[in-house]
Amino acid sequence: MEKTMLFDGPENAPVTILLAHGAGAPMDSASMTASAKALAAEGFRVARFEFDYMAGRRSGGRKPPPRAETLNPEFRAAVASLGAAGPLLIGGKSMGGRVASMIADELYAEGKIIGLLCLGYPFHPPAKPDQLRTKHLEELKTPTLICQGTRDEFGTREEVPGYPLSGAIEILWLEDGDHDLKPRKTISGYSAADHLKTMAQTVARWVGERLP
Repeated sequence: MEKTMLFDGPENAPVTILLAHGAGAPMDSASMTASAKALAAEGFRVARFEFDYMAGRRSGGRKPPPRAETLNPEFRAAVASLGAAGPLLIGGKSMGGRVASMIADELYAEGKIIGLLCLGYPFHPPAKPDQLRTKHLEELKTPTLICQGTRDEFGTREEVPGYPLSGAIEILWLEDGDHDLKPRKTISGYSAADHLKTMAQTVARWVGERLP
């Protein structure tokens, strides 16, 4: 990878989580950092990496994100580069989770991962509910946890239950959360920290159910 991975959590953690960033913000964005630290607080080893187009922005220029499916080889390369010794969960924020979902079944069948974690899955582009990005999710076999804000403009709680999703997918709905899982405290009574803690604790329980 062009830039070194970022790590949070204990080096001897029993489970590692490899996360990719969303389309518009890097691996060290405030949202990615907060999510990684919340997961690390639950005992996970969390690794973050960047796709080449995003890493290239650090040295000048602003490359637009390519089509998500073209990033599949880079995610596979990140898994290989990480070389996790124990159980591995892959995923990411928004587009990062979407790319992970495209390669998950292949890696799961090979015994390289135990599951998929998506933080704010982009079910459709904002204001374009008919342009669904769910076809490959209909037959997904990898155990999957999607953590989604109820008012996420990429897929709300009113919209998503109507999609034909695989039974391998579980969804944690975070009340009034946006695409970064952030709620409006004056409306919901929850803070961003509350939701990230709930997310991380749910991931810990969910992973625990899948370990021997």
